[in-house]
Amino acid sequence: MTTESDITPSAADRHHPLLKLALELGPLLVFFFANLRGEWLVARFPALAELGGPLFVATGLFMGATILSLVVSKIMLGHLPIMPFVSGIVVLIFGSLSIWLQNETFIKMKPTIVNALFGFTLLGGLAFGKSLLGYVFNAAFQLDAEGWRKLTIRWGIFFLFLAVLNEVVWRNFSDNFWIAFKVWGTMPITIIFTMAQMPLVLKHSISTEAESEK
Repeated sequence: MTTESDITPSAADRHHPLLKLALELGPLLVFFFANLRGEWLVARFPALAELGGPLFVATGLFMGATILSLVVSKIMLGHLPIMPFVSGIVVLIFGSLSIWLQNETFIKMKPTIVNALFGFTLLGGLAFGKSLLGYVFNAAFQLDAEGWRKLTIRWGIFFLFLAVLNEVVWRNFSDNFWIAFKVWGTMPITIIFTMAQMPLVLKHSISTEAESEK
């Protein structure tokens, strides 16, 4: 099984942007609604009771939806985008530990681990002179070296912020609030942050024609 860093967008990527969005949001929505209707699901499908309480039922379905999302990505898009792939691996590991040990801490710490991993990886890459963010976003736009460096720093810090934010929310609020925030809070925050980077992107953008002439 291969993954792609999205350096060059495939024809499927260009023609199915909504599919990519649905594949990323789908598992989160399953997680949210499964927790919300956990008791109803157990009543309709008694076998789910073996997983534990509502949060564990939601975790099990979240894992299933994540696997399905990755399979569909591979079939429809021809590759596995690196960030959803890494996130999916962590979901399966920490979700399995949560259900097996009946300990909610593991699945609650999954966003912390994933965001901290991305944050430290991006900032650590800069320490070795590598702007790794270019391997993720180079399909969408091309920047000069200084632009990639600045954008990598900002995204690295933002990922660390999301890691800390997740810790604050799950440790201080109810399970329902944490799950709702994970779905309806983190995504808007990320969209706002992404839009806020557009002035930097526009300032450091270079044309593909100019780049090919070098």
